[in-house]
Amino acid sequence: MMKKICVVTGTRAEYGLLRPLMLEIQNHPDFEFQLLVTGAHLSPEFGNTYTQIEQDGFIITEKVEMLLSADSGSSVVKTMGVALIGFADVFARLQPDAIVILGDRYEMLAVASAASVMKIPIIHLHGGEITEGAYDDAFRHAITKLSHMHFTSTEDYRNRVIQLGEQPETVFNVGAIGIDNIKKLKLLSKQELETELALKFKKYNYQVTFHPETLADISAENQFQILLDVIKNQKDSLFVFTKANADTNGRGINKMIDDFAGKYPDLAKVYTSLGSLKFLSVLSQSDAIIGNSSSGIIEAPSFAIATINIGNRQKGRTQAPSVINCSVNIDEIERAIKKTQNQEFRDTLRSFSNPYGEGHATQKIMQILEKTNFKTLLIKKFYDLKSTD
Repeated sequence: MMKKICVVTGTRAEYGLLRPLMLEIQNHPDFEFQLLVTGAHLSPEFGNTYTQIEQDGFIITEKVEMLLSADSGSSVVKTMGVALIGFADVFARLQPDAIVILGDRYEMLAVASAASVMKIPIIHLHGGEITEGAYDDAFRHAITKLSHMHFTSTEDYRNRVIQLGEQPETVFNVGAIGIDNIKKLKLLSKQELETELALKFKKYNYQVTFHPETLADISAENQFQILLDVIKNQKDSLFVFTKANADTNGRGINKMIDDFAGKYPDLAKVYTSLGSLKFLSVLSQSDAIIGNSSSGIIEAPSFAIATINIGNRQKGRTQAPSVINCSVNIDEIERAIKKTQNQEFRDTLRSFSNPYGEGHATQKIMQILEKTNFKTLLIKKFYDLKSTD
């Protein structure tokens, strides 16, 4: 009997990471592939990115509406409530043998909660990581405790999942799945990007992604304005912005991006969503990625480019030496940009290895899923670390 494996995705970034695994599950003779699309994918404001999933050849099993049109804290909580109701109905209809979810977002906490109550084994990717500047940090660990099988991106993260009480035989370090895309996709050339994105690269080129730091004392808009104040004074440079996700205050950042690009059209180009291929292709042509996205920590080092990581949103994550950390401060950000333009520093970047691996995560995950009896995962026992006293 075929095993029904259900993959759930709610954001463009998450889908980009899951895509190689989705392809393998879809094409596997022993698996029945189910795909649930929710969250920002279904929002015109965030680019209706479910259409990209369909263009990639995937058949969406069901679309689960959940996203409200506001992004205050109370709206996010209500969105989670809507998600719980929606996924209760969908899981009852589809009866998957297991679900696959990735990361740390509030959408996936709702999905994991529904699956847990309905006795559906949960396969979780990218657990054990730390991002001290966002409430996603707590969500990630909560999802870990609701999950039954864990695929982590480093050995340190595997150990942390075990530290949370998960049985070692259910926790596998496979590396970051996003690196599989870098190794497998045929990236667009500089000329192809200029044509498709209607832009012209300059002497220095930067990809900018800035999400709300949901636990910060200073507002997301005030933080982002400091970055914009630095960018507007840069010479011989192009800044390619991708918009913020559907977090609290994300819409405020997106309006600021549009206003800035309208005022400085030769300096800034803005895209609601680039999709994996174009996003990674832009990275490959960039001198650095600027902002606070996990892409700067996990994927960028594989391109031997610098990351200017601003604020505390990614604080705690394992980092390559190519990551330049700075506070939300004009002088620090300016110094970081100048450093990325220094040839001596640029020459060191290719000597750094990516701590998140060299790819092949998908293959490792599939080999484990093929031999797993999902029914045996439901009864969990807490794993106590042995005392060292």
